[in-house]
Amino acid sequence: MPRPKGAVTLATVATNAGVSIATVSKVLNGRSDVSSATRARVQDLLAQHGYVGRRPETVVRDSVELFYQGAVNNYSVEIIQGVVVAGQAAGIDVVLNAHPRHESSTTDRASRWIRELITGGRRAAIGITSELTDADLAALSRARLPLVVIDPANIPEPDVTSVGSTNFAGGMAATQHLLGLGHRRIAYLGGPPTSGCNQARLSGFRSAMEAAGASVPKHYIWQRDFLYDDGVAGGAVLLDLPDRPTAIFAGSDEVALGVMEAARARGLRIPEDLSVVGFDDTQVARLASPPLTTVKQPLREMGAVALRTALRLAAGETIDSHHVELATTLIIRGSAAQITPT
Repeated sequence: MPRPKGAVTLATVATNAGVSIATVSKVLNGRSDVSSATRARVQDLLAQHGYVGRRPETVVRDSVELFYQGAVNNYSVEIIQGVVVAGQAAGIDVVLNAHPRHESSTTDRASRWIRELITGGRRAAIGITSELTDADLAALSRARLPLVVIDPANIPEPDVTSVGSTNFAGGMAATQHLLGLGHRRIAYLGGPPTSGCNQARLSGFRSAMEAAGASVPKHYIWQRDFLYDDGVAGGAVLLDLPDRPTAIFAGSDEVALGVMEAARARGLRIPEDLSVVGFDDTQVARLASPPLTTVKQPLREMGAVALRTALRLAAGETIDSHHVELATTLIIRGSAAQITPT
């Protein structure tokens, strides 16, 4: 039975009850994760206003919003699979959507986005390498909609829950491997300077180089993005230097493959003339020629942890830390070799 024109909205009931719209929706749908006192207060207000909700047989399963920015690549596909599988195990639908970047985010645009999530019955939101503005974060907070970000594109606020890997340790392991092969002219080609995971990988690289007494010229650091084309462009710059590096640590597998293509275009052999190490261990690392030595991130597990963390927050549970890091592992294949004395 439709509500009469001008009838009370969920937002009005939520405001009067001092709860979120999502909580009112839970009461209407007969969900069990609402305290008895809150349920009684919301039901009283619904009755006072004569609100008639959806029929029980039309209630859909709970869902979580999984959003990303930019193109879907091998890295994000691995994470998406981890989130979806964990959602299936928890009986939660995962809805995948693009969240476009905006040079300036207005409160109205952010509020519209949040209203769409609430209307769609989302219990929480999970972002993949997404850059969220202050307006986005404020709108999520007002709606009391939990947020978990995987490898945020911008360094997050301390109270933003995020999931990542041991990027610093991974950066050190990759660089120490190249140093152990005799390389000293090692360059770093990574992602955006605003990216927290990129800065951690770069810091690990610098720390390993400093510990080995190896200098890092300023022009040996190239930061653009984590994409193949950035590897081609950055690799071209580094390999055209008079003192070109003998090894390059790339901030992602895609960047590493771009570097390898730039090397081939210049007649350089991998790994005889140039050693390359990547980061992620996506499928392209295993399919590369030669197969890519890389730092493995447990991408599917990162997705699963993000889903489970988001559901805990949605249930009102307290989590131990706002940032979770899963261990990385160096995977040695064929793209890096002992340096040949000249």
